[in-house]
Amino acid sequence: MGEGNQTSVAEFIFLGLCQDLQTQILLFVLFLIIYLLTVLGNLLIIILIFMDSRLHTPMYFFLINLSFADLCFSTSTVPQLLVHFLARRKIISFFGCMTQIIVLLLVGSTECALLAVMSYDRYVAVCKPLHYSTIMTQHVCLQLAIGSWVSGALASLVDTAFTFQLPYRGQNIINHFFCEPPALLKLASADTYSTEMAIFAMVVVILLAPVSLILVSYWNIISTVTQMQSGEGRLKAFSTCGSHLIVVILFYGSAIFTYMRPNSKTTKERDKMIPVFYTVVTPMLNPIIYSLRNKDVKGALRKLAGRKSFSERR
Repeated sequence: MGEGNQTSVAEFIFLGLCQDLQTQILLFVLFLIIYLLTVLGNLLIIILIFMDSRLHTPMYFFLINLSFADLCFSTSTVPQLLVHFLARRKIISFFGCMTQIIVLLLVGSTECALLAVMSYDRYVAVCKPLHYSTIMTQHVCLQLAIGSWVSGALASLVDTAFTFQLPYRGQNIINHFFCEPPALLKLASADTYSTEMAIFAMVVVILLAPVSLILVSYWNIISTVTQMQSGEGRLKAFSTCGSHLIVVILFYGSAIFTYMRPNSKTTKERDKMIPVFYTVVTPMLNPIIYSLRNKDVKGALRKLAGRKSFSERR
C-alpha cells in the first residue's frame, strides 16, 4: 500500500516489557510495590519539610522540588504500565502518547537540572561554609528552582515539537512500555535525521551539562573532605557523596544510554529495560538517598510521630 493511501495513526499499541503472563503478574506486584514506596516516600518528604521549620533551608527547598518532580515522573509512566500488565491489549491514544512525552520530558529534564543545583548547594555548604548564607539566599534558591523548571519546559517543548511534526502513518506498534521519542521515531513515516539531531543537541544541554557540573562539584567536595582532621567526618562525607553518586550514575547513565545513541529501526530487549532505571528506580531511591538517611529528616519524622501519638492519647 502506498504511503499516500495510509491514514494517520489514531492510537499506539505497546508490546510491553514481556509477553509471558506469569512474568507480567510478578512484574505487576513488583512495580506496584515500587510505585507505592515512591509515592509514600516522596509525599512524606514534602510533608515533613513543610511542617518542620528546621528543614526550611536551601537544601530541603530543592528536595521538595525534586520529590514533586519524582512523583510526576513516576506517575507519568508506572500506573499505565501496571494497567497494561493486566490488559490483553496495551493501547494509548495519539493524544495520550503526546501528553505522556510532554510530561515525561518536562519533569525528567527538570530533575536533571535540580540534581545539578543540589550538587552545587552541597559544594557551597562543604567548600565555602562561611559564605553559604550569603551565596545561597532565598532569592537565589527561588531563581535556581524556577530556572530548573523553565529549562525542563523548554526541553520538553523542543523535543515534543520535533517528534510530533513527523507523520505517523500505518505502523503503530511500539516495542516499549511507554511513549518516549527514541521509541516513537522508529515508527515515523519520514526521514528522522533532523529530529534526531535536534533531540541530540537538547540532550547535550540537558544531560551532559548538568552531569559535568555534578562531577566537578563532587570532585571539589571530596578534595575538601580529604583534608578534614576528623576521621568520622570524612567517613560520613564519603558515605553521603558515594550514595549521591550512585543515584547520579543510575539516572544520568541510563538516560544518556537511551538518548545519546544513534537511533535504529529495531528495539532490543535491553533498550526497554534501561529506561526502568530513570522512570521507576531512581524516583524510589531519591527520597531514601537524599533525605530519609538524614539526621534532620529522621528527627522531623520522630517529631511528627510523637505529635500524632500525643493527639491520639488526648
